[in-house]
Amino acid sequence: MTQEAQTDSAPSEQYVSHFTELMQDVKASGLLERAHIYYWLQIGAHVGAFFAIWAGFFWLGNSWFQLILAAALGVIVTQFGFLGHDAAHRQMFTSAAWNAWTARILAGAFAGLSFAWWRAKHNMHHKGPNLEGYDPDIGPGAIAFTPSIVEQRTEGFAGWFVKRQGWLFFPLLTLEGLNLHAESIRAARDKDSGQPWRRVELFLVVTRLTAYVAVLLTFLPLGKALSFFAIQMAVFGFCLGASFAPAHKGMPIIPPEMKLDFLRRQVMVSRNVRGNPVVDWAMGGLNYQIEHHLFPNMPRCNLKKAQPLVRAHCEREGIDYMEVGLFHSYAIVVDYLNNVGLRARDPFDCPLSAQLRAPSL
Repeated sequence: MTQEAQTDSAPSEQYVSHFTELMQDVKASGLLERAHIYYWLQIGAHVGAFFAIWAGFFWLGNSWFQLILAAALGVIVTQFGFLGHDAAHRQMFTSAAWNAWTARILAGAFAGLSFAWWRAKHNMHHKGPNLEGYDPDIGPGAIAFTPSIVEQRTEGFAGWFVKRQGWLFFPLLTLEGLNLHAESIRAARDKDSGQPWRRVELFLVVTRLTAYVAVLLTFLPLGKALSFFAIQMAVFGFCLGASFAPAHKGMPIIPPEMKLDFLRRQVMVSRNVRGNPVVDWAMGGLNYQIEHHLFPNMPRCNLKKAQPLVRAHCEREGIDYMEVGLFHSYAIVVDYLNNVGLRARDPFDCPLSAQLRAPSL
């Protein structure tokens, strides 16, 4: 039998997905039903907090205490990113149009992010998380997430950087807010993207950013205005990136030739972060990453309730269910990135790999 034939047939013959059984249990529990009251309260509370911060801004005037409000604004803007994420996954409403416009307004007008650009990128991630050559979240970029990318960065500054990227990862997240704004504007300006309502999103993102900068420069001296902007963007980028990073970074990278059923493909490469009310809020429910990947349209408030069902099902199926504490998850991310840079070891290092990977010739 050829390598290609073994690769295509062996996993499907050996592993049969029992996701349908889990789905039936979750549906019977009512956890996929829309949580309208929860989301209206979330939206109302965060819109209120957003305008309260700006009221404090105008009240304080020319004061360095404005930097405290800048940090608070960064945190609240992050929450709008999470709410936009939930609406984009159709967690809020039954109507696709309601979800799309809610995501477009919350993400664009309040967080300055393009809904269409993010949805296209994020959908690819959900279809093939940690799938090398497909998942954009582990593709080439400032950070090298796979050995194949590391091998291309061995000389000069790139070589120096990749050997230390684990330690530099979290400081770099402070620039992620600027990067997301730039990518949103670039995508919304792309006439060939084929994204619906592209001009509306461009208007929302650019108008929001322009008005924001104009207000800062009008009511604060240049130094304070720049400091406010820098701190807000840094907190926003860090909070958002630090919420997404523990979900998959340091989990197995799936080679392009490996075939996995849906249940294993989503669970094996996802990591939960042990929750509590503060962690759940700060991470926008993304700490229940396994449940989110299995049921992306499940309301955020129900992910924790689904966890016992998912964990028990994975135990019956013999699938490892990974959950660690928050700081432990960050340590894993740093260690993984440093190990990829220093030793370029194969990150898919687990017993299942030997059974599913095609044998070498």
